Amino acid sequence: METHLNPLPFFFSIFFTIYIIAYFFLFRNWSPKIRPEASSCAISFAHGTPAVFLASGAIFSDAGRGFASPNTDLQNSVLEYSIAYFLMDLLHYLVFFPADVLFIAHHLVTLFVFFTCRYVVSHGAYAILVLLILAEITSFCQNAWTLARARRGDVEFAGRVCDLLSPPFYVLYSIVRGFFGPYFLYKMGEFYVNGGAESVIPKWLWISWIFVVATAISVSILWIMNLWIELYRERSSKMEKKKGR
Repeated sequence: METHLNPLPFFFSIFFTIYIIAYFFLFRNWSPKIRPEASSCAISFAHGTPAVFLASGAIFSDAGRGFASPNTDLQNSVLEYSIAYFLMDLLHYLVFFPADVLFIAHHLVTLFVFFTCRYVVSHGAYAILVLLILAEITSFCQNAWTLARARRGDVEFAGRVCDLLSPPFYVLYSIVRGFFGPYFLYKMGEFYVNGGAESVIPKWLWISWIFVVATAISVSILWIMNLWIELYRERSSKMEKKKGR
């Protein structure tokens, strides 16, 4: 009898294993305060960049791709891969940072988009995967920056890495989240508003997708703006100290 492995539990087990290895072995000598965050970065490393390549392959392998096109098997697998990651990271926040309502809400609404695209309508994966690419294309740099930032107070090298990564990471993140993301969301919304998917994606659902993505992009823009302000203040403070010597 032929059996098929259910991708979602399989992918979840991979991320769970990576998290456990990172927490109990890779970062075992790190401060208990930052070990959970570092372990979250570990599973993000395992998801982000691979998701960009997987999603790109799933999109370009579909000759009929479009905002209302049916999901291919490969596209569904990529959605399940990302669902597994967000479920694992959501578990991480619920265990270690239950008061972090913003991130928990972000993961819940992201899961809503992936789940409905994969299991409710089975259409629209093209749009969701492009948005996934735009969200994750900066993840490798962001995770490296996050780890360096977490250790910069007690490891000099980490501080240097953080200082080195901050400007290029901020620039890349600003371009992707401030320009490409909003532009693609506009094209996506324009298609749906004009009724391009009315026969396969209910109006309430695509409106929910647009709202979730628009909110996520807005929060991302506010986050990077605060980081730019913080960087400016840090650099200004350092210059003033040098002048005062």
